[in-house]
Amino acid sequence: MRLMIAIALRHILARKRQSIVSLLGIMIGVAFFLAISSIMQGSQKDFIRRLVDNAPHITVSDTYRNPAKQPLEILHPGAIVEIRNVKPQTETRGLRGYRQILEMIRTIPGLRASAVLTGQALLSFAGKDVNIVLNGMIPTEIQGITTIDEHMAHGTVDDLIANRDGVIVGTELMRTMSLDIGDNITLAAATGQVRTFKIVAAFRTGRADYDLTQVFVDIKRVQAMMDRPNRANTIIINLDDPQAALDVARSIENRIGYKAVSWQESSEDILNTLMIRNIIMYTVVSAVLVVAAFGIYNIISTIVMEKLRDIAILKSMGFRAGDIKRIFLVQGFLLGLAGIVTGLPLGCVLMLGLGQITFRPPGMEPLKMPIDWSAPQFLIASAFAMGAAVMASWLPARKGAAVLPVNILRGGQ
Repeated sequence: MRLMIAIALRHILARKRQSIVSLLGIMIGVAFFLAISSIMQGSQKDFIRRLVDNAPHITVSDTYRNPAKQPLEILHPGAIVEIRNVKPQTETRGLRGYRQILEMIRTIPGLRASAVLTGQALLSFAGKDVNIVLNGMIPTEIQGITTIDEHMAHGTVDDLIANRDGVIVGTELMRTMSLDIGDNITLAAATGQVRTFKIVAAFRTGRADYDLTQVFVDIKRVQAMMDRPNRANTIIINLDDPQAALDVARSIENRIGYKAVSWQESSEDILNTLMIRNIIMYTVVSAVLVVAAFGIYNIISTIVMEKLRDIAILKSMGFRAGDIKRIFLVQGFLLGLAGIVTGLPLGCVLMLGLGQITFRPPGMEPLKMPIDWSAPQFLIASAFAMGAAVMASWLPARKGAAVLPVNILRGGQ
């Protein structure tokens, strides 16, 4: 193998100018591949992080994935049954025995869970009415499960503990309704219950629709307004490993019966779009390396044509066709390796430069270009470059291996 490497290096160094051009092509290709893929992956991870952080990893609701079977379907399983005008029984909605369900869920390691009662309400202030989503929560538990405390613009979630008749609203709602911290607002539920709350804190997530429609109060007050004492209709769960949400949600649903939806299931269309975007991105970026690989193909093809007599001599000395093929494959490997070794630092420089770019969207805080520095980006760029280099040397290597020594030594072609 050392002899093959020595021969391969001698062939490459014999055509320094062409070798340097091919090396530059691979180097620039690796650098641009790494820079573009790191931006795309960085933006994707930033998007998923925001998607995961702004919503529970798993949501257990007071519904069932499949409707309850009617007695006729149970009596005649497998038969063709048609049931018409079936009206569900009127009941007080909510999770039956939600405290016991919470205790069971909390036995699963690596998660945090809390009960929430959500409903619709009408906010009235200064002659203005806005439909809002009323979230009744347990203030002492919600901080470790949602990221609402990280988005507080005024006050903290602890202010609800000090004032049970307080309410936390979004800054967009405050702006729309001309509200301020300390103002009293009136909320009216669908049951006809009306209650006055005092604004004790405000949050800003950057999503205008969320900041306009979501308000948070103590769960006891919502239970009283909605006439659902000791009821909750949602359990929100956060995991130490968000990627495990799909399996954990399936396990919880099998154990309690109520529908448990992971963030992957609720955002399936978005994740599919991101996957398609990645395929398109890698296809386009890899084209840069394919173009660079043509330089390797060109130089190795030229070496094969120039060294036909040398190949014939090597074969007459005992080298086999496979050995000849390996010599030229080693040339492609060495050029690819050199391109990777020089291209990765250049890619890091480009990534550092791109990471310094700051965007200033109107009305928002400055944003920096998200860059993914994880090891897989470097491994993928290296693998694509090496694959392109080896594939570019494969055809010339086959041609060199097929040379017949007798024809060449006799002066034939």
